[in-house]
Amino acid sequence: MALWDKLMGELVDIVEWLDDTNDTLAYRFERYQNEIKYGAKLVVREGQVAVFINEGQLADVFKPGTYTLTTQNLPILATLKGWKYGFNSPFKAEVYFCSTRKFTDLKWGTPGPAMMRDKDFGVVRATAFGLYAIRVKDAGTFVKDLVGTDNRFTLSEIQENLRGKIGLRIKEVMPELGIPVLDLEAKVTELGTRLRDRLTAEFEGLGIELVEVQVQDIGLPEEVEKAMDKRGAMAAIGNLQAYAQYETASAIRDAANNPGGAAGAAVGLGAGVAMGAQMINAMGGQMGLGGAPAAGGAAMPPPIPGAVAFHVAVNGQQAGPFDLAALQQQAASGSLTRASLVWKAGMAQWAAAGDVPELAALFANVPPPVPPAA
Repeated sequence: MALWDKLMGELVDIVEWLDDTNDTLAYRFERYQNEIKYGAKLVVREGQVAVFINEGQLADVFKPGTYTLTTQNLPILATLKGWKYGFNSPFKAEVYFCSTRKFTDLKWGTPGPAMMRDKDFGVVRATAFGLYAIRVKDAGTFVKDLVGTDNRFTLSEIQENLRGKIGLRIKEVMPELGIPVLDLEAKVTELGTRLRDRLTAEFEGLGIELVEVQVQDIGLPEEVEKAMDKRGAMAAIGNLQAYAQYETASAIRDAANNPGGAAGAAVGLGAGVAMGAQMINAMGGQMGLGGAPAAGGAAMPPPIPGAVAFHVAVNGQQAGPFDLAALQQQAASGSLTRASLVWKAGMAQWAAAGDVPELAALFANVPPPVPPAA
């Protein structure tokens, strides 16, 4: 029996944790009745810290390194135990190893849409989701407030709570930034930074550092996305008249390929012409002087390529362009006079119609204004 006691006395306990998981935040070192041999070796690896808990009280926190557990490096625990004279019997203490590495690729999302006011679309419902990363920053606070007596504390035990905190806060941050919904996708980095700053203190209160927040996507209602698509399409089209002509040609082509043959082609042609007319009428066509539609209420076609065309100033507004035939009719009706200001491509500035050689003939049969009485 004495030999066995001697051998046991020469053994040195090793207190360490080799983590073979990827989701453990804290692990309680298992020892029978929590007894640790005085003079045992404590091994704390990089990416870990060791927290000693005695009778529910935080005693010591050890950073990476190798330690011999004596009263010299356990001053707080020694004080709690009353080891004033190098007491060397086994002592009871709970040792928690906390992982301080980064835990990345954790997912978050808004629990419901955030209501935003937008100058273009009014009140809009927006959602968001992304990734975040954390690590244990204050092991003592983390063990006391979250781990408790859990022998293995994993991400699954806190991830739902952290995900909820981020999802709720972004519903506050998105409206506060005042970014138009059209620009939200381009501001995801700014959103992530603002969100991290907003949550830093709340996470640190749990002993956790919020290392990063990524906003990966912004979700908008289907009707808003369709409106954005239409706006982009209209900007890409540019020339609506050319677009109408293209659509008309496409309708004729599709009708010609219809199994209905000639009848289908005729129907398609009629539909294409009607659609083109509707679009041109919606554009306002070419307007007569004073903003009135051309004669008969129909839209005036554009000038023939190569023909001379002039713009006319009417009541301070630009009208036209008009070819010589249209201008002759206006001169005959008196709506175009020698004093009317006109302009065409190549002229440096607006000039009176009577001073433009190309238009002088229009007023040959029109008497000049009656001179004022003497």
